[in-house]
Amino acid sequence: MTSAASRFVNVGERTNVTGSAKFRKLITAGDYAAALDVAREQVENGAQILDVNMDEGLLDSEKAMVEFLNLIAAEPDIARVPVMIDSSKWSVIEAGLKCVQGKPIVNSISMKEGEEAFIHYARKVRAYGAAVVVMAFDEVGQADTFERKTEICGRAYKVLTEQVGFPPEDIIFDPNVFAVATGIEEHANYGVDFINATRWIRENLPHAHISGGISNLSFAFRGNEPVRAAMHSVFLYHAIAAGMDMGIVNAGALPVYDDIDPELRELAEDVVLNRRPDATDRLLAAADKFKGGKQEARVVDTKWRDQPVTKRLEHALVHGITEFIEADTEEARQQAERPLHVIEGPLMAGMNVVGDLFGAGKMFLPQVVKSARVMKQAVAYLMPFMEEEKRLNGGTERSNAGKILMATVKGDVHDIGKNIVGVVLQCNNYEVIDLGVMVPVQKILGAAKEHKVDAIGLSGLITPSLDEMVTVASEMEREGFDIPLLIGGATTSKIHTAVKIHPAYERGQAVYVVDASRAVNVVSQLLAKDAKAGYVAEIQADYARLAENHARAQEDKVRSPISVARANRLALDLDQVQPKPSFLGTKVFNEIPLETLIPYIDWTPFFSTWELKGRYPEILTDEKYGEAARNLFEDATAMLKQMADEKWLEARAVIGFWPAASRGDDIVLFTDESRSTELTTLHTLRQQMARGKDRPNLALSDFIAPEESGVPDYIGGFAVTAGIGEEAVTQRFARANDDYGGILAKALADRLAEAAAEWMHMEVRRTHWGYAPDERLGNDELIAEAYQGIRPAPGYPAQPDHTEKGILFDLLGATEAIGLKLTESYAMWPGSAVSGLYFSHPESRYFGLGKIDRDQTADYAARKGLDLAAMEKWLAPVLNYNPAAAAKMAAE
Repeated sequence: MTSAASRFVNVGERTNVTGSAKFRKLITAGDYAAALDVAREQVENGAQILDVNMDEGLLDSEKAMVEFLNLIAAEPDIARVPVMIDSSKWSVIEAGLKCVQGKPIVNSISMKEGEEAFIHYARKVRAYGAAVVVMAFDEVGQADTFERKTEICGRAYKVLTEQVGFPPEDIIFDPNVFAVATGIEEHANYGVDFINATRWIRENLPHAHISGGISNLSFAFRGNEPVRAAMHSVFLYHAIAAGMDMGIVNAGALPVYDDIDPELRELAEDVVLNRRPDATDRLLAAADKFKGGKQEARVVDTKWRDQPVTKRLEHALVHGITEFIEADTEEARQQAERPLHVIEGPLMAGMNVVGDLFGAGKMFLPQVVKSARVMKQAVAYLMPFMEEEKRLNGGTERSNAGKILMATVKGDVHDIGKNIVGVVLQCNNYEVIDLGVMVPVQKILGAAKEHKVDAIGLSGLITPSLDEMVTVASEMEREGFDIPLLIGGATTSKIHTAVKIHPAYERGQAVYVVDASRAVNVVSQLLAKDAKAGYVAEIQADYARLAENHARAQEDKVRSPISVARANRLALDLDQVQPKPSFLGTKVFNEIPLETLIPYIDWTPFFSTWELKGRYPEILTDEKYGEAARNLFEDATAMLKQMADEKWLEARAVIGFWPAASRGDDIVLFTDESRSTELTTLHTLRQQMARGKDRPNLALSDFIAPEESGVPDYIGGFAVTAGIGEEAVTQRFARANDDYGGILAKALADRLAEAAAEWMHMEVRRTHWGYAPDERLGNDELIAEAYQGIRPAPGYPAQPDHTEKGILFDLLGATEAIGLKLTESYAMWPGSAVSGLYFSHPESRYFGLGKIDRDQTADYAARKGLDLAAMEKWLAPVLNYNPAAAAKMAAE
């Protein structure tokens, strides 16, 4: 009789473009010969099935799948193993099924869209004679507990065998391998739940197989491959014994169970089997030793451990220490009448200290987010006791200070600030329901009703979000809401809230929240029964004064008629027009190494994201912020190294150059040097503030040689992103309940995108346009823009019209080239991205447009071929008139 281990089938994971950067690079480059070598190496290392996935935004996935599978079929040493066709698109799976030889496996189907869709695809798979991987996923979500895993697998088995007639031996269940050792109590049993579910499937679902993606298990130890490999081997040892007969794993990197260092094996086994409450801490403490790295000896002050447990909990929360939190929480539970009292007593008392220190400026956002991580771990530890108490005694729910719904509005993808505010509110005992990004108004209002929230918080970064916030306020008014509406985000302001949003929501109260440090105070006063009326009256009086002053200021502003402003345009020095770029058209840069970009990071905005005010590097020694800044910087640089080493993110860029000439306030682009055929037109807006003769009224078109001059000139464009893979990274942190890590990763991705724009612009000046080949500037000089040329972006002060991004993206083919997309509000997705134009003339410079009148707005809309009302929406922040009033006057 063969052993269970000898029956285990290794599924090779390296012929997957989503899981292997090397394989993706070879396939996207069309180097199928080298890609076949990857497959061959997998087979030689023990893979008995090849998982083939071609889901990549820049690939024709169907064509790539067919071509690669046909090539495999012609290689006897590879074709001897079956193929698992892996894709999220049925069309790709079906294309593979039509050409694969032998019996293939489809990865995967599930019941997440309901039984009807599940049955539909199962019948198709059966018609092709393939086996199928069935994910433990239903309409509710992924199965994470033993009960959910067995419930979903049992239901799927019954449907497949009884309704579809699927051969049970062709069913492969994937009950979901999740990360253990994350520091979150409810994650500790994930390994045990998978193993027990495997045993249940083997005993109750005859002839079905069990598989899983093994690398997920060790996500918490990314960067420490020896520990990860040991965890995988230990997990497989026990899972195979329980009946697991398949797994997606890099077989060549898997150590033999008996060959693992005995100490490491025991530590890994404690974690995987959840054998002791301190298993994660013990493995963490020893991990560096097995990695081969050197741990610096640190003098740790442990005197606080001698204090009563309430003080120890307070110290751990204030200092973000998780090492002893479960033991201390358990001690507090033993002393309390009920587990709930630990949360509402010492834990909330500790978080109140955190809140007080934060409010007093003695703690800063990075430290508060770390405190939240400690609090979540303590609550996670207590949850099973509270659930048991509720089951036995009908225990009451934990009380909270209020329930807040938060969302980034439709069309906008930026949420770092929102996430930070959410963490701060949670630290102060508010329940936060976060709907994420790009949330439409009806979803916001529907969720607010469903959850009976006490307030709604809206966030936005781009100017179209301002208009969307007014829409939300108007709908809240129409549907009879009267709860507070909180407004925040980089593009928002107190004056806009007072003038636009506040009047649209008279039943309730819209309040501008300047930053996370003010959020708790604002919310607490808005929800306090005894103080709310007085606070709201103060806000309304303040907003009325602001609106009145704003209206008066608008009347007082001196504006030049657009004809006068155009007569005062910049007289460009045509002798300094720069030479032709090294190429015309576009050029794509894929997989820009993160190591290349890190030296170009501007760290000052990074610290501002965390509300640490000051310039880098001086902030590191600042008397007030220095300690917090140094700790944050240490965490950031460590994560950056990990990002680069493990390729969490991919940076990409596309640039282009075209012959160009200014035509009034527009810039005309031509297809080639003959300039006989127009390619497209870029539209610009002109300053209208009163200027003296020595100060021109600028438009971006002024920096390009006029068409009538006959001087050949050029313009460039670019789009860069460092956000490919960002969503998967932040989701992993979210699953681990690690707000600090998730926010840190997003902030770093943003910085890398800006660094990519800086690096790319430097390469353009030196090489691709080449008008400054000898430029040698340090990073401080680059940040200070001590170079020739500018890269203004649509949506920013010189050109506030976001719709120009659409023209730029079409020119660059940005979506097809680098996978960068525009939302309906012209926000870029992934959010860690930058785009704009390249101007090379020495006189080109950044400027603010200021306010413009209706004549210029109407002319601009006509030049773009857009309706005036639609254009007014996009230009609302810079209009020097009321569109509704102007339209009424025109009609009369």
